[in-house]
Amino acid sequence: METVAIAFALVYLWLAARQSVWCWLAGAVSCAIYTYLMFHAQLYMEALLQLIYVGLAAYGWWQWQAGAGQVDAKEMPGYSWQWHLTAITILALIACGCAWLLLRYTDADQVWLDSFTTVYSLFATWLLTRKLFSTWVYWLVIDSVYIYLYFIKGFEQTSGLFAIYVVLIIYAMWNWQRGKKDLCSNTG
Repeated sequence: METVAIAFALVYLWLAARQSVWCWLAGAVSCAIYTYLMFHAQLYMEALLQLIYVGLAAYGWWQWQAGAGQVDAKEMPGYSWQWHLTAITILALIACGCAWLLLRYTDADQVWLDSFTTVYSLFATWLLTRKLFSTWVYWLVIDSVYIYLYFIKGFEQTSGLFAIYVVLIIYAMWNWQRGKKDLCSNTG
């Protein structure tokens, strides 16, 4: 199951880097599989994250078809560094609260890494639905942490996937900066 989820995850990121709306379908399939896998690995925040990603895939599809995501990424205005600093601070407080709840009420493993990567991943995915370039900066950091988290939890293939993600993120940053838009990005 992990290998199938990885294949769909790679397709997702490749299509997202090319601004293709089809990325959201591939992402939904991958996340549905990972929901099951993460729950059984006692990474409950990660399982919840994957489940939420399925819903965010529908939202992302809609945004890229009819919302803010219709515009090429190069044309989307970004947020100020003050806005990002405020967001990072608020998200850190939320992640600490999630970690505390997991420590107190569950048998979850790696609660701090699980909580922080989950909270920031949701935020970075929201940025992606809006086609904001800053999403890729967040993903560089988040996915680097995921390499370690998945490796220590025994998901070596998924850890390798996230190493590949880091390379694909660099490709996405380059592709979005130059304004390349895939020909099928807004077709239904």
